[in-house]
Amino acid sequence: MNIMGFNISRGAKEARASVENPTVAISSDNILSFFGISKANLPAVTVESALSVPAFAGCVTFLSRTLASLPLHAYKSSETGSERLNDKLQKIIHENPNGNMDSFKFRQYFWRQVFTEGRGLAWIERTSRGVEAIWPMPASGVTVKRSGFDVTYSFNNNVYPAEDVIDVPFLLKDDQISSWAPVKLAAKAVNLALAMNDYGANFFAGGGVPPLVLSGPMPANTASLKRAMDDVYRSVEAAKSSDKPIFPIPSGHELKPVGIDPAKGQMTEARRFQVIEIARVFGLPPVFLQDFADGVKANAEQQDLHLVKHLVSQWATALEGEMNLKLFGRFNNNRFVEHNLGGLLRGDFKTRMDALAQGVTSGIMTPNEARRLENRPKHDNALADDLFIQGATVPLDKAGGQVDTPTGFNNDMNGRGNA
Repeated sequence: MNIMGFNISRGAKEARASVENPTVAISSDNILSFFGISKANLPAVTVESALSVPAFAGCVTFLSRTLASLPLHAYKSSETGSERLNDKLQKIIHENPNGNMDSFKFRQYFWRQVFTEGRGLAWIERTSRGVEAIWPMPASGVTVKRSGFDVTYSFNNNVYPAEDVIDVPFLLKDDQISSWAPVKLAAKAVNLALAMNDYGANFFAGGGVPPLVLSGPMPANTASLKRAMDDVYRSVEAAKSSDKPIFPIPSGHELKPVGIDPAKGQMTEARRFQVIEIARVFGLPPVFLQDFADGVKANAEQQDLHLVKHLVSQWATALEGEMNLKLFGRFNNNRFVEHNLGGLLRGDFKTRMDALAQGVTSGIMTPNEARRLENRPKHDNALADDLFIQGATVPLDKAGGQVDTPTGFNNDMNGRGNA
């Protein structure tokens, strides 16, 4: 009978694919089986094995460190605008989520879980006095269950309700409680990268000599064939270890390499493609993995904008939304947590100073607010808490006329105020 293209006769286990039997389809699995290789021989990709691939480890470490370094604060909305909180909750969010971790260590671990296991989890410890701490939970040790519309998280023989657990999944599945993990989504790309690592390591560990085959008249029995193979092997090893890499082979025989060397196999190009392939899973531009083949000085700024707009801000929003819901409740509308994405420009002194100067001279922030962003002490001058704007900027209907000068200022020849 014929099942899925395989002819199977009664009393026979299976009909193997072969060139002589055109009725049996020759698939990639059949070819691998012909050589004694099966899918089961491929190593299962784990977090540890994936992190041994530099491109995958680079994505995880770069994103987790970047997101952990963003300033995160708690705010309160009021009629006059947003005001940063100065209470215990602010210290928990911005400085020390718990007694064992500072904010950077906590969030780096949290995001590392997201970008490896596929889920970041943290338990909110509450008492009668409010939120006391936020503790990270390893995603691999937590069981998520749904009963109707209620979701619970089980960890260390404790069951926590959803309202007490901060949960940021990498990509939710249809059941809305399971999540796809980057390790699984990139499993084939990681497997290929691991295979190339192993092949390159074995090739160069063998002195750059590929596997060889000896063709010609062969001994009739198995024992003689094994002795002949051992003789050739010892000759090759002796040639590699000596300063004269020449060894004899039996007359009438020929020694040929099996397979191809890394150069002919385009190993360098393939390894670079794997960097791009793994970066695609995370949405990370390859330039941030030290792949500068397509990154030049002219587009470096655009790469930064792409990173902030299409990647970092999205994950920052995911954490903000989850923390706002779990810390303050569904119907709270005056308290919230928010990242300061301007922190990504922290290392660019000139750009930061230009932005602050423009904010002060455009009436967006006061001098003291700008100083606070740079962690500088408040200035005692009374005018440092006032908003300023360039004197040359006037309402359209006042153009060409005299504009009233604010109290406490004297006009100079340039139209600017001097305190």
